Amino acid sequence: MTAQNPDDLVDSWLTVPDVADELGLDAGRVRRLLKERRLAGVRCGEPPVLSIPAAFLVPVDARNPATAPEGYAEEAPAARAAVLASLQGTLSVLGDVGMSDAEAIAWLFTPDESLPGRPVDALRAGHKTEVRRRAQALL
Repeated sequence: MTAQNPDDLVDSWLTVPDVADELGLDAGRVRRLLKERRLAGVRCGEPPVLSIPAAFLVPVDARNPATAPEGYAEEAPAARAAVLASLQGTLSVLGDVGMSDAEAIAWLFTPDESLPGRPVDALRAGHKTEVRRRAQALL
């Protein structure tokens, strides 16, 4: 497993309220996304605050077809961002390998010689199959 500290690898972090604002949700829903492992976060900074890598969010116009369930769009504030669609499945594979959220974040943000850069960048570029294949190889 990865021993690096995610705080040293991630360029930009968002707090739960910041993510809620970006997604047009309340903080409780963001915590539920974390609990369901649709997002991953760790406590970082001083004092330690639950934070989520900003790279896990994409602009609304760049999101995949996975949108909010019917009936929620009219009531929710306008979202500026969406969760990276390929993130949940990738976090699931990393969880199957036995990685904690901190280890998964560190793995996603550590450059991989076999990919053009970091796994999170490959996910954002639409290369989820290659990223998940490498994650499964960790088994």
